[in-house]
Amino acid sequence: QVQLVESGGGLVQPGGCLRLSCAASRSIFNIYAMGWYRRAPGKQRELVAIFNNGGITNYADSVKGRFTISRDNAKNTVYLQMNSLKPEDTAVYYCKADLGPLYIVRDYWGQGTQVTVSS
Repeated sequence: QVQLVESGGGLVQPGGCLRLSCAASRSIFNIYAMGWYRRAPGKQRELVAIFNNGGITNYADSVKGRFTISRDNAKNTVYLQMNSLKPEDTAVYYCKADLGPLYIVRDYWGQGTQVTVSS
């Protein structure tokens, strides 16, 4: 199991930046994959950015070049740096840990953090 706690959301003007943090209750070094997802009002949850323990990173087309996912293994924390924010980035952002195929329960989610981009 792993517990995830997101932080760093808030209200920001268009063109601004935020950094979200996802603190895990255990080491993230060997976690199969970790990522950020978001759910905008009236829309389905979508992948924003993800990396796996093989070093592969993927981003949604809508955030490429603006968002960067990173990790600090010493702090058991995953970050999402969001630059050049747009109103359409407004959503609740969730962190997810995928423990991998050896686990019966693979996916764990944080409670989410609200990001609002508005002038």
